[in-house]
Amino acid sequence: MTSDAQGPEERNGSEDQPFQFTDKRKVTPEGQPKEAAPEGAGSAGDDAEQDPLAGLDFEPTGEAGDDAALLAAQSEAAAHLDALQRERASFTNYRNRSLRDQEAARVKGIEDVLAALLPVLDDIDRARQHGELDGPFVAISDKLDASLAKFGIERYGAVGEEFDPAVHEALMHQVDPAATSATVNMVIEPGYRIGERIVRAARVSVVGPE
Repeated sequence: MTSDAQGPEERNGSEDQPFQFTDKRKVTPEGQPKEAAPEGAGSAGDDAEQDPLAGLDFEPTGEAGDDAALLAAQSEAAAHLDALQRERASFTNYRNRSLRDQEAARVKGIEDVLAALLPVLDDIDRARQHGELDGPFVAISDKLDASLAKFGIERYGAVGEEFDPAVHEALMHQVDPAATSATVNMVIEPGYRIGERIVRAARVSVVGPE
């Protein structure tokens, strides 16, 4: 009688090959049904094959890194340029304001000096009108007028000018039925101005219609 029993070597193969067992039972040894594995679930090896870059942490290199550095440098340069333009505009405004203040202070200083000299200038002008200014005083008067002109001081007011209340001060008024407009017929004290600024209006006598 031939026996079907096999020895250990025949059942397990060679000693170099380990025994492998796969449990394909649908119930547990206690008689309970086994839970099916969720769909899509796989081993860690399967996940690694599906997303080989998962879990990797790296910085951009090559052209990507160069582009990022260029964008950062451009952004920083734009910020510096904006700050420079703001600073330049602030400096320009400060310079213009300083120039205006300096010019206003210069004109105010000239005006103060002129106001102090007005009595002297009026005496010289009266002497000139009455023919009492002669000899070396004529040259001195001309030099004084030239010096005043260097600082933008202008003497104005003459007989025959049309009366303008903005630049003339009428101390006397005479009626002339034949006159069509008010005009200056005598300059009592000349006017002085610096540019468009009237320091003293010309004091005059006016003749005109009623």
